Amino acid sequence: MPVTCYHCGEPLPARPLQVTILGEARPMCCVGCQAVASAIVDSGLENYYLERTEISPTAPLPDKLERLAGYDHPETQAQFVHREDDLACAELTVEGLSCAACAWLIERRLQQEPAVRQASVNLSNHRLRVLWDDVRTPLSTLLADLDRLGYRARPFRQDTHAGQLRRESRLMLKQLGVAALGSMQVMMYAGSLYLGIEEADFRDFFRWTCLVVTIPVFFYSGYPFYRSAWISLRNRSLNMDVPVSIALISTFLISVYATITSTGDIYFDSVSMFIFLLLTGRFLETRARQQAGETANDLSPVMPELAHLQLPGGSEDVPVTQLQPGDRVMIRPGESIPCDGRVIEGQSQVSEALLTGEPLPIDKAPGDTLSGGSQNHDGPLLVEVLRPSSGSTLATLNHLINRALSEKPVLAQKADRIARWFSGLVLVLAAGVYLGWHFIDPHRALWATLAVLVATCPCALSLATPVALTLSTHRLARAGFLITRGHVFETLSAATHVVFDKTGTLTEGKLTLVETVILQSGQDPATVIRIAAALESGSEHPVAVAFRQMVAGDLPEAADRRNHPGQGLSALIDGQQWRIGHARFALLSPETDPIPEGRLRIWLTCNQAPVARFDFEDRVRPEARALIAALRARGVITMLLSGDHSGLPASLGQALGIDIIHGGLSPEDKIREVETIQAKGGIVVMVGDGINDAPVLGKAHISIAMGSGADLAQLHSDVVLLGDRIGSLDSAFRLAQQTRRIIRQNLYWALVYNLAIVPPAAMGYISPLLATIGMSASSLLVVLNALRIKRYAL
Repeated sequence: MPVTCYHCGEPLPARPLQVTILGEARPMCCVGCQAVASAIVDSGLENYYLERTEISPTAPLPDKLERLAGYDHPETQAQFVHREDDLACAELTVEGLSCAACAWLIERRLQQEPAVRQASVNLSNHRLRVLWDDVRTPLSTLLADLDRLGYRARPFRQDTHAGQLRRESRLMLKQLGVAALGSMQVMMYAGSLYLGIEEADFRDFFRWTCLVVTIPVFFYSGYPFYRSAWISLRNRSLNMDVPVSIALISTFLISVYATITSTGDIYFDSVSMFIFLLLTGRFLETRARQQAGETANDLSPVMPELAHLQLPGGSEDVPVTQLQPGDRVMIRPGESIPCDGRVIEGQSQVSEALLTGEPLPIDKAPGDTLSGGSQNHDGPLLVEVLRPSSGSTLATLNHLINRALSEKPVLAQKADRIARWFSGLVLVLAAGVYLGWHFIDPHRALWATLAVLVATCPCALSLATPVALTLSTHRLARAGFLITRGHVFETLSAATHVVFDKTGTLTEGKLTLVETVILQSGQDPATVIRIAAALESGSEHPVAVAFRQMVAGDLPEAADRRNHPGQGLSALIDGQQWRIGHARFALLSPETDPIPEGRLRIWLTCNQAPVARFDFEDRVRPEARALIAALRARGVITMLLSGDHSGLPASLGQALGIDIIHGGLSPEDKIREVETIQAKGGIVVMVGDGINDAPVLGKAHISIAMGSGADLAQLHSDVVLLGDRIGSLDSAFRLAQQTRRIIRQNLYWALVYNLAIVPPAAMGYISPLLATIGMSASSLLVVLNALRIKRYAL
């Protein structure tokens, strides 16, 4: 019985772990050794254990695994891995993707790993999003799985990702050039054979010449199809390149046999032209998809690699990933801000267009906050780091966009399932066509079979949805409507009700204290305001923010502080029971005095005795009236559900033209109102500030939260309104309907084309070349139709 770990040689615990290596169960001392050994086995590198010269924790690993193991290092992962609850989430660039079946194969393989919660590939931009338990399985194991499949994944960076896409385009262009040149030459030599050369020597010469010219076209230009098909078959699945490769290889081998034996016909011209047309369609399609994916560049700024860290002894350039809250960095004019921070010294103008949509630079002075990814314009700024670069506002924004793009809507899932099954049906159909023609006219069997294999390739079906969704998501993000869930487009286009909160949603949420009335002798305004601020400390409600802005210094100590959602707050101060909130909560009785229109009234009591009352005013958002009018014009029912017990909700709702208005509601009351609508078949969109409205936001079909730089990382809604641009909701409704219409057009066209092309192809009326042109044109038409989204006005 072994007493040491098979991998590292350390002593074994009482209950060692095991990994099967070289056909035997080997003992492992810890989870780390188990994970590394499993990765070695899964990568097909078991011979490492036969060839290694030493057994120790520092023994060198195989080169391939050493490269992958580097991605497990915490400092490396800090650049591309973030946390979602207790799981790790990595954004990766994937090489070698050619069709939706490749994406499905990667997703299926990773989801077979118990530690993986979600794996989603975006075919439009060749990106993979993995959500997994990194305690159970290291990232290197997942990367090794992908390597074994035949796909290389690496950490996503906008600059290197764009470079990879350019390299892939250049390689495809080279392959296309070889195919174009070769097909022209082969057609010229084959033309001589078509003229009916009688002399055997000349005929054989032209045949061999066609073979020689076709070889680079077949092996170099056709390689992407064969590689993709082999990966698919090796993993016991079918993709769209399988029937294409079968058609190419069988035609080429038949022609080679005819050339060697000097019998029968050759089809080298068809093979070369076939590859050329396929590559032309795929190149145009790839360029169009990349054009769709490139719309994300404006939302993915390249963050600086180094920051100027200020130390007691001077300045030092350090990697941005090493910055921690509390560090001080110098931002020079023209540099990007590496992470969220607060200005300590200096004044300058900073461009925050990516976050707020404001095109002009904003003045920044000591005390102002900065968002990572913004651009410093004029002067140097000394900045205190508030959050590391991985947790910056724009980093979170990109994580949310990627999450939305990785979650496929129902239409996309159906299209992918149909496309996967279609490839298998095509092979069965092609076999039937060949057998049928073999008995009718054997000379036409091959051509009819090739035509069926090519014409029915479901490329267009798989492209019908992802390009349109990618374009729409990024267009709306630039307009301030940040989609974080994949179902939003489908649900939004079918919405029947839009429910609004009042404070911070239809109004700006920036309350101004306009009147303070002291109701207890011996109290002065400054004292009661400080007590109110102490009660409200820790809350993010606009009332709390207003009180905090009016006081400075230490606040009275509040014990047993409790938040009563929709009502107010209570706490013990100097042994006295204080309450602040609406009259029903603070006074334990309804409001008696009339409240001036447009004001919000808050009461402060001590031991149930009134101490003071505060009247606040809040401005209505300038775009609110136009938004309500646009929604009503679409036939959408608008509702205002507010916790305000005053007459302000009624007056505001009537002024804006809202259909249904309810005030004085608790969170439970709001949920019941939403449930009532849903019970009648309504589709509810809820718009709130994301703070006190969390319960009802979670109940709605679509939850839309007003976003800000400080709160963006904590929001888990379906949509975040960047810069609190509520007017972008109307743009989202319009684009959602247009996107849904385009996706349906693409799906209908792809299905109709594939079903309509089968009968004439099987009957021999369509040649393989015409089938190739039709298949490529069909895919390109779907992509071009999706690109129309870029021209729609928002």
